[in-house]
Amino acid sequence: MSGNRKLGKRTDQRKAMLRAMVTYLLENGQIKTTLARAKEVAPLTEKMITLSKKNDLAAYRQALAFITKEDVAHKLFTEMNQKYMSRDGGYTRIVRMGPRKGDAAEMAIIQLV
Repeated sequence: MSGNRKLGKRTDQRKAMLRAMVTYLLENGQIKTTLARAKEVAPLTEKMITLSKKNDLAAYRQALAFITKEDVAHKLFTEMNQKYMSRDGGYTRIVRMGPRKGDAAEMAIIQLV
């Protein structure tokens, strides 16, 4: 956890939400969310991809402790780590979309590069 944004949630709720968002991002490749949430999800996703590049059992178990779906962790360590092996960081991209209609919250799309 980077610890700089509370996102209007208690610690346990915030951790659970971020874990779910990282899992969803790794599963589907992109998420539409608020800019603040996207900025929190990006470093956590980068950490999971960096763990997958180690490709050992300890790293796999660390990733499984954070990622909420076992099949997503398996996909990360078998398919996706090969894609990012030659890349030194910068696995995510945040694209701003402008304000949301209801409450004018700044929206963004976070995607895997």
